[in-house]
Amino acid sequence: MSAPARSGIGASPRKRDGAELLTGRARFLDDHRPEGLLHAAVVRSEIAHGRIRSVDTTAASAAPGVVLVLTGEQAARHAGPVPYFIDPAARGGNRTDIRCLQVDKVVYAGQPVAAVVAHTREQAQAAARLVRVDHEVLPHVLDAHDALAPDAPRLYDDWPGNVVMHNRYGTGDPDARLAEADVVVSGEVRIARSTTAPIEPRGYLASWQGDTLTMHASCQNPHQLRWMLATALGVDEGHIRVVTAKIGGSFGLKMQGYPEETLVALLSKLAGAPVKWVEDRRETLLAGAREQTHRFRVGALADGRITGLVNEIVADIGALTAQAGWAMPNMSATTQPSGYRIPDCRIELDIVVTNKPPNSAARGFGKDAAHLVMERAMDLVARELGLDPADVRRRNFVPAGEFPYRTSTGLNIDSGDFHGLLDKTLDTVDYPGVRRRQAELREHGRYLGVGLGFELTPESSDSPGTFVSGFDTTTVRMSVTGMVTVLTGVTSPGGGNDTGIAQIVADELGIPLAWVELVQGDTDRCPNGFGNFSGRSMVVGGGSATLAARDVRAKLVAVGRLLLGAGEVEVRAGMVCGDGRELPVPEVARALLTRAFAIGDIEPVLESTRAYKPGNINHVPDEFGRIQPYPTYSSSLHAAVVDVDAETGKVTLLDYVMAHDCGTMINPALVEGQARGAVAMGLGSALSEQLRFDADGRLLSDRFKSYLVPRAGDLPLLRMVHQVTPSPFTMHGNKGAGEAGVGGAQAAVANAVEDALAPFGVTVRSLPLTPPAVLALIDEVRP
Repeated sequence: MSAPARSGIGASPRKRDGAELLTGRARFLDDHRPEGLLHAAVVRSEIAHGRIRSVDTTAASAAPGVVLVLTGEQAARHAGPVPYFIDPAARGGNRTDIRCLQVDKVVYAGQPVAAVVAHTREQAQAAARLVRVDHEVLPHVLDAHDALAPDAPRLYDDWPGNVVMHNRYGTGDPDARLAEADVVVSGEVRIARSTTAPIEPRGYLASWQGDTLTMHASCQNPHQLRWMLATALGVDEGHIRVVTAKIGGSFGLKMQGYPEETLVALLSKLAGAPVKWVEDRRETLLAGAREQTHRFRVGALADGRITGLVNEIVADIGALTAQAGWAMPNMSATTQPSGYRIPDCRIELDIVVTNKPPNSAARGFGKDAAHLVMERAMDLVARELGLDPADVRRRNFVPAGEFPYRTSTGLNIDSGDFHGLLDKTLDTVDYPGVRRRQAELREHGRYLGVGLGFELTPESSDSPGTFVSGFDTTTVRMSVTGMVTVLTGVTSPGGGNDTGIAQIVADELGIPLAWVELVQGDTDRCPNGFGNFSGRSMVVGGGSATLAARDVRAKLVAVGRLLLGAGEVEVRAGMVCGDGRELPVPEVARALLTRAFAIGDIEPVLESTRAYKPGNINHVPDEFGRIQPYPTYSSSLHAAVVDVDAETGKVTLLDYVMAHDCGTMINPALVEGQARGAVAMGLGSALSEQLRFDADGRLLSDRFKSYLVPRAGDLPLLRMVHQVTPSPFTMHGNKGAGEAGVGGAQAAVANAVEDALAPFGVTVRSLPLTPPAVLALIDEVRP
């Protein structure tokens, strides 16, 4: 017989639900169809800015199958504002009440203004089209820079302008360093609005039994959703159960704070029946992300060492949202200067509202923009000084011997070997060979380019006073048969962290992986937790599972000593072993739980609930007012090789290499799956993905024919190499591995395209680099 596949820490067993997913047996939100189910459709504003004069629901109420039509004025009698996931007021910013349906004013095209409930989804959608909303149209603003003008239309009447908040980050004297530099390079990076586009859109199914609500949701944070519903609806939190089904991707989109969460629960209560709402693709594509402009200056010495950085950021977040997306630009600022040793920095940030739909949270959570800017700066310095871009990075990286390293913006990088990542990437892509091939092709009018992109990814965030928490909780429970149930506060959006946590528990308990069952996403069963975001699941979910499993293991060892009469006892391969004798784990568990009085003073409980808080988080401001919210910092270095057709502007990816370091890998296959997905997302936003609006603020790219995600054939095989630099601050030395890839991919492609077109002298200033955008770059420098 062949040896069984390894399944402990460091192995890559198959995903626990892989067979269900592949064969179509997995149960997603829309598979829940209780008796008497009704369906909801949302009526959305057709204008970008205006006051609501009236909402006529007469025709909709009389339409076939309609059970209920609800307006904002009616909804406000039953539900309060939607609570913020991250409240801007807590950070000194401006805020406004977010309603499940607007009452008197709309601030973007697509904002919910009414809802219809009917027996079928088609009936609800047909009736929703009959609702008539009469508006007083107001002037609107769709560009963040225009929104900063003193005479710009204001989205919120009680604000002094359109700025949510202005922040300054960094220490030192960058202006003095720039004045002393041998060269000063200026640049601009404009990042177009994109989105996450998961396979499964958002959806909620609400059902009341008396005063008790059960909400099935495609969401990342069930406990936080429960609190938000309780607050908005004025219901005791103990009367709400939230259950998260299988999720077909989320990438930040399904963090909580949307109007529809409260709306669906309210519709179910008023209709007296279960109500389901699943958004269509047009609604999904309303959620934006990443729209920022960076204008920066860097000073450098003749050898390429950067002395100072100044960056001015204007972030367009659309309308304000209770979801976490509005806060992403803060991380665009604080992640600079990335993994480079630049102690003198000043980052100015304006977070601005416009009459576009709100930004949702998105993978990378703003850190991707920081990497793109820093990597463009590195290439511009190399170009100005006639140096190789790889050498400029090498001279500016924080050396491996200087960790932990505190950056100018206050982040305390736990560990890393950035020079090692660079060497691995250059070797794997055959950097000298690519350069030789580039020179040969240019003689024949072909434009090959190679670009590098370094990425430092703070993960497992803890933001004080918010639901972005750096700890989590797990219960490990062993039954009388030796089977183990793990109930955890972290959730999985489909990436497989349930498999990784089960591996950890099986390893700690010395039992086969098949004996472990994992339960996630049920507020009635799982301990209070914070769900999924910021690459936290394996760090804090795995850490708390480890502590709880060790408690149970200690109990097994104590009972084993008594039963075996042995001094030293260990648990391995499902057996409790000592002094040459052994007993199956189920027999030891049964002895404790059925012969408690015979066992003696050992408490007859094979269950433990533990919370885990990693190190390297500090909320006490230092002398510069900086806090340290991240325990771990994964890193990666990307190389993209592209061919650019100067006649059509088409960019073809020929090769892609990623050297990745997330510390100890609990399950390398899961790490690679996450990294490949993040790279694909970064490549999409670098080359083709962009949300576009017409002059009236209506979304134009509202389907996959106009919002162009990359297809499998558009991407080369990602070649991935690993480096393991364990974190000294986490249970297993692991770091987050959920977000790295987006910014590195954007930067590598932007630099590769500029490198390919170096004979023309183009400068890349914006993403995405669509064929028309590339042709515009060439036309810009042609005489």
